[in-house]
Amino acid sequence: MSKQPEKQQLETMRVDKWLWAARFFKTRSIAKDAIEGGKVHHNNERVKVSKEIRVGMKLTIQQGFDRKTVVIKALSVVRGGAPIAQQLYEETEVSVARRELISSQRKLHNLARPDHRPSKKDRRQISKFKQENDQQFDQSWSYDDD
Repeated sequence: MSKQPEKQQLETMRVDKWLWAARFFKTRSIAKDAIEGGKVHHNNERVKVSKEIRVGMKLTIQQGFDRKTVVIKALSVVRGGAPIAQQLYEETEVSVARRELISSQRKLHNLARPDHRPSKKDRRQISKFKQENDQQFDQSWSYDDD
């Protein structure tokens, strides 16, 4: 009589365990900290660490600049490789489009930087420009304008 482990389908599990198993966070304690910090939402409400999740639920997860809205497709107690973890959820199309738009805006914003640091001459001109504008502003504005 050999005992073989039977695979049982999970109906619910804690959200911190699922986030760890789905590889959103490296450790369960980091997942717990993110949940307690308000980075994970369900139905636009913060979840607690012990929140029981089910297949089909939508979670909104914020990691850094990225905010992902995912639909839970499967539950797993075991943390597997990345291809297996990606089968546990599906990101919504709206979420993907929003993240791509925000990412492209961040990239364009970084292009607005100057190519080099200002030279000493440039810094003097900037300082002179600021002083002239501050003096003009001080002359045109006063507390006695009632």
